[in-house]
Amino acid sequence: MSQIPLADLNAASRAEFVAALANLVEYSPWIAEQLAAKRPFAGINQLHAALIAAIQGAEPDVQLALIRAHPDLANKTQRAAGLTAESTDEQNSAGLDRLSEAEYAAFERANNAYREKFGIPYIVCVRRHTKDSVLRDFETRQPNIVKTEIRRAIEEIGRISALRLDQLVIADDRLKVHGRLSTHVLDNHIGKPAPGIPVELVELASLGESRIIARTVTNADGRTDQPLIGGRPLPIGRYELRFRVASYYAERSVPLSDPPFLDEIPLRFAISEPESHYHVPLLVTPWSYSTYRGS
Repeated sequence: MSQIPLADLNAASRAEFVAALANLVEYSPWIAEQLAAKRPFAGINQLHAALIAAIQGAEPDVQLALIRAHPDLANKTQRAAGLTAESTDEQNSAGLDRLSEAEYAAFERANNAYREKFGIPYIVCVRRHTKDSVLRDFETRQPNIVKTEIRRAIEEIGRISALRLDQLVIADDRLKVHGRLSTHVLDNHIGKPAPGIPVELVELASLGESRIIARTVTNADGRTDQPLIGGRPLPIGRYELRFRVASYYAERSVPLSDPPFLDEIPLRFAISEPESHYHVPLLVTPWSYSTYRGS
């Protein structure tokens, strides 16, 4: 997806502006048409605020039509018929294109129960979630009343549009839509950073397969050259960091038992704040380790 400078959008014809932003909200180009009349925008935050105001200011029947334009999550029939490119990318980011049969069945039950009660599709910004957290969110929201879920759907559409806007428009200011997950390893045996330790980040799943989402090696500072997750929201869910430490100590001629007391160290933790910074370090010796949530 090619990005567009905000200055170019401000200067574009009405038709060009609408064409560029028509898919910010699913099958609802009328929002881009309203935004075109409110130019120029001083920044991307002002542009997104105007988008939210357009949705919230719409008549109730227009809001319902907007909500109903969205697809169900992990619906095989709708995927086969074709989703928008944006919806496809968003659902794929959460692994909804590669579910186990148990997961497909769980999503089908949740979608059907939600539609039966509320008469609208369940909407959530899936780029802020893992598969497990989406299913938990279904359960959390199911006891609500219709009015609450309409409001919640509009809030989630706002989050979805913010991420689409962030991918599409270049501006001097930034939307607060990204989080960051980082780590480092401190060798407490010598009191120095630990370079050369292989690290894996695994997204844990309850019904389907867990998946490795990052592989890297610590650098000379005991950190990783890039965040384990960065430039996007941190999906809400459970994770495991795996550190292979035995080879590190063996290469430094540290006496180890056979087999080593600590070979691969797993750290399990959870993310609940997608736009925050989570720092999960490892403090290690050949015989012990600890961690904490840092910053």
